[in-house]
Amino acid sequence: MSERTIVVIGGASGIGAATAAMLRGAGHRVVVGDLAGTSADTEVDVTDEASVEALFASVVADGGFHGMVNCAGTSTLSRVVDHDAAEWRRVVDISLTGAFLALKHAGRHVADGGSLVSITSLNARQPGSGMAAYCASKAGLVALTEVTALELAPRRVHVNAVAPGLVVTPLTQPAMDIPGIREAYVENTPLGRSGEPDEIAAAIRFLLSDDAAWITGETLDINGGAHLMRYPDLVGLVEKAFS
Repeated sequence: MSERTIVVIGGASGIGAATAAMLRGAGHRVVVGDLAGTSADTEVDVTDEASVEALFASVVADGGFHGMVNCAGTSTLSRVVDHDAAEWRRVVDISLTGAFLALKHAGRHVADGGSLVSITSLNARQPGSGMAAYCASKAGLVALTEVTALELAPRRVHVNAVAPGLVVTPLTQPAMDIPGIREAYVENTPLGRSGEPDEIAAAIRFLLSDDAAWITGETLDINGGAHLMRYPDLVGLVEKAFS
């Protein structure tokens, strides 16, 4: 695809950083928005609508944009019967409501024929014990992607999502440090390994390109086949590690 301006939210680390680097390497102008303002072009808090609105207003004032990637997300671990309501709201506010705000304001301003991509998760389709807030957020994001795709189709704006399995990033590393968890993930991944941030970034780059011009409302699973098996019992493994 020709040089374009792409906004990457949550682009200061992990999959977002890999995506931003890959897009820059392909010759595109990338504007990184992240809560870690020192590592981003613009500081943005996806739970604050005024912050999200200001990000896109700034990009529009600087010439507009052709694509957006939202990589912002977070998780927690708790059984439903023990789940703190405030912690539930924190996860949903970042992972689902934040995605809604990104799609809302990106959708208002992206160039006709542009592309919007969200990062959902294997957990959108595969439940895991202790993952209620994250699973609900990511499943909701799949439906939100489809609705937004319908609504923006008259402007030929493509709206899709990528659903990674286990990719070791700053978000997932603390869990990987708990004995048995990484092994349980790999054991339940037919291809026998975790994914790399660049592998997810490559899929995002494809969805932003002209090669994906007839794809919208789609969620692309990239998980090494993990959806064919079972999800690890994270709560059980954590309880075992700290008992």
